[in-house]
Amino acid sequence: MNSGTPADPISGPSRWRRVQDLFHAAADLPAAEQHAFLEERSEGDTALVAEVEALLVEDRTPGSFLDRSLPEVAGHLLLGSASPGRVGTYRVLRLLGEGGMGVVYLVEREDVGGRAALKLLRDAWVSPSRRARFLSEQRTLAQLDHPGIAQLHDAGALPDGTPWFAMEYVEGVPLTEYCRAHGCGLGERLRLFRAVCEAVQHAHRHAVIHRDLKPSNILVKADGAVKLLDFGIAKQIDPTGPGTDPTRTGLRLMTPAYAAPEQVEGGRVGVETDVYALGVLLFELLAGRLPFDLTGLQPHEAARRVLEQEPPRPSQVAGRPVQASRAAWADLDVLALTAMQRDPARRYPSVEALIRDLDHHLAGEPLDARPDSLAYRAGKLLRRNARTVLVASAVGVAVLGVTAYSAVRLARARDAVAAEAARTQRIQQFMLQLFEGGTGEVGPSSDVKVVDLVDRGVREAQSLDAEPAVQAELLQTLGGIAQNLGRLDQAETLLSRALELRRTAFGPDHPDVARSLVASGQLVSARGRYDDAERQIREGLAMLRRHRPRNDPEVARAISALGRVLENAGRYPDAIRELEEAVRLQTGRPGLEADLSASLTELANCHFYTGQYPKADALNQQVLEVDRRLYGPRHPHVADDLINLGAVQLETGHYDAAERWNREALEIMSAWYGPDHPETASAQTILARSLLRLERRDEARELLTRALATQERVYGPVHPRVASTLNELGLVARDQGRLDDAAAGFGRMAAIYDEVHHGKHYVIGVALSNLADVEQRRGNSARAQELFRRVLAVYGDTLPEDHPLQGVGRVRFGHVLLAAGRTAEAEAQSRAGYELLVKRKNPQATWLTMARQDLATAYRALGRAADADRFQAELAAASTGTKK
Repeated sequence: MNSGTPADPISGPSRWRRVQDLFHAAADLPAAEQHAFLEERSEGDTALVAEVEALLVEDRTPGSFLDRSLPEVAGHLLLGSASPGRVGTYRVLRLLGEGGMGVVYLVEREDVGGRAALKLLRDAWVSPSRRARFLSEQRTLAQLDHPGIAQLHDAGALPDGTPWFAMEYVEGVPLTEYCRAHGCGLGERLRLFRAVCEAVQHAHRHAVIHRDLKPSNILVKADGAVKLLDFGIAKQIDPTGPGTDPTRTGLRLMTPAYAAPEQVEGGRVGVETDVYALGVLLFELLAGRLPFDLTGLQPHEAARRVLEQEPPRPSQVAGRPVQASRAAWADLDVLALTAMQRDPARRYPSVEALIRDLDHHLAGEPLDARPDSLAYRAGKLLRRNARTVLVASAVGVAVLGVTAYSAVRLARARDAVAAEAARTQRIQQFMLQLFEGGTGEVGPSSDVKVVDLVDRGVREAQSLDAEPAVQAELLQTLGGIAQNLGRLDQAETLLSRALELRRTAFGPDHPDVARSLVASGQLVSARGRYDDAERQIREGLAMLRRHRPRNDPEVARAISALGRVLENAGRYPDAIRELEEAVRLQTGRPGLEADLSASLTELANCHFYTGQYPKADALNQQVLEVDRRLYGPRHPHVADDLINLGAVQLETGHYDAAERWNREALEIMSAWYGPDHPETASAQTILARSLLRLERRDEARELLTRALATQERVYGPVHPRVASTLNELGLVARDQGRLDDAAAGFGRMAAIYDEVHHGKHYVIGVALSNLADVEQRRGNSARAQELFRRVLAVYGDTLPEDHPLQGVGRVRFGHVLLAAGRTAEAEAQSRAGYELLVKRKNPQATWLTMARQDLATAYRALGRAADADRFQAELAAASTGTKK
């Protein structure tokens, strides 16, 4: 071919690109508007219009060559270009699957390890609308952080601009297949269904509807955990707009067997659309089959069946796997068929309402929903057979009075549900507007900051004075986000305002007021004001118990929050009692795995603080396994678990293991929060503690200095986390011979803890013992002895008699007394401390060594040679590893 010859304008590549661009732009328009659009854009080129319209007709045809050829074309292109074995930092292992939008690969991250599912937009038919949908799925996943939803890990683009994102790789099987393979009974099926509902409700809370809920998009892992996948046609909720372009796009991609009537008709979709699909899913789990048999039907025939036929009751067609009593089936029929009502207004108004009724059924309580009433069924009959019904109308008058009372009661319940639905819808609208404040492509690496969204949200929430319930909900949500960001002053202001608004809107005794009290109490606890925190949470808990069933998840969460406050206040027996109650309520409850993990973590902490290290370690290992399954390997919850495991290793003398756990935790926190967040600062302090035990003091000091600057900026000068970092800095200064700096740091630490805990916490004793050690090194033995007497008094008031710190305190006091020549007193303290420590399963070698050395010296001075020889032999045995 002569390179100087211009391409044929009718058939060349520029012509094809124009056809392609017009096709994709027109495909997202209603069919009635496509011709006018093409004529306007074609500049009088009737051949171009005809060519594009032919493609549009083919696209609407079942089994279109466009649909059939697209996967093959895209797969070929990807295998030839986008799958050279590596995408970004990921190594491609194998193809997982392909669909109309993208190709999904199993990949492994080469820098930090771990497998993921990597999705690429197909190269062959990239258009602005398809690219927007792909990036919309990416944004959707980025804002959804829930253990029941596959998490987004990373995103980027290939050198040619092809976008991709990596998400959690889920090894599981579709929900219905899992139930069949495992012979799941009714209880297990309902547990799994509730977990699905929790995940969908989380998406709705973030203004996202899935629109394609079906078993193949809901995988169950080997351990029974549920994961919701594929937000490829998900849609941001617009409570006021019509069902325009995105809905029509979804119509072409939806699964008819699970599609709501409004989807089939191309109407407006909302949360009720997902409620309908959940109803179909529940029907299938109960009956073992779908409500409508669409096998072999053309799309228009399937649509007619969904729109015109009434589904049977699940109990009528249930197979053998599901066995239930007649009363149970009555509830289950109502649950499924209410969710599947043809009229969206008659369905559950939210997934939350569906979950609540499911919980009512599981607790043996009456449902909020009721079967179709006589009046409703009569109305349908009248509309279908008006002439016949007129003959019998007089008979109906006689029964109206009998049903009037029930109608009033049901109307009140319906009004309450409608009000809740309206509030949920208003909140979703606000969140949609907040997160769509810009039109840029927002992904995990975007410069858009959550703090900016919070500030904008607070400003815009001020305009909702006429809607106090909605305003309160938003302010509480924004306050929680601000707290997670470490902006505690802003968080306290927002949560206090939310509580005030709810008391005004609902009165002093209402579940929403209770929620605000619990949230506010948790924030106050984070600021170290434990008395105020306990008062608020107890008030909220009592209120929830008046308005909720005794096993309600909110009740359990409030109990767990109370236990956490008591733990922070050092009241460990009280905390253990509350946390064990929370664990009892949360164990085995579907959808509460994350809550259970949190309660178990705090329970493990209480056992750690009371010296029960083996029990704490076992619980922490259990929680780590659960959290990795729920959140993946690089989540802050996992980092917290690693820190807790490291703490046990540190206390039992395994410093290398502690450093490994704590370094991994810091890497996770830094990647998640950034370098200047208080959670990152806490992780820096904890790693520094391990480094100090390994005598890597300069490295520890650098970490601690950065951590202290962050903590004082966020928390102010008086806070437990500030005190904790001061302790580690004091140890560095002491070991480096900077005794004045060490004394100042330990003195300030003790003052902070004394103010925060009102003199009633063992950490005050830790601070005083470190200060006493410095005074001893400065040659001030009398001051050191005075401080150690205070240490033992604090430990006696706040710790169990057999706690290892009781032993450590006595050993250290004995060491000071021996140096002062008070040998008999030194022997008594050192011997008491030694006997406490040696009873421990994993005693700290440092303090046992000090005790044995001091006892051997004391007994020789006291003329008790046999006792001295005994402890000298123990020292020799310990040094050769034959005895610890």
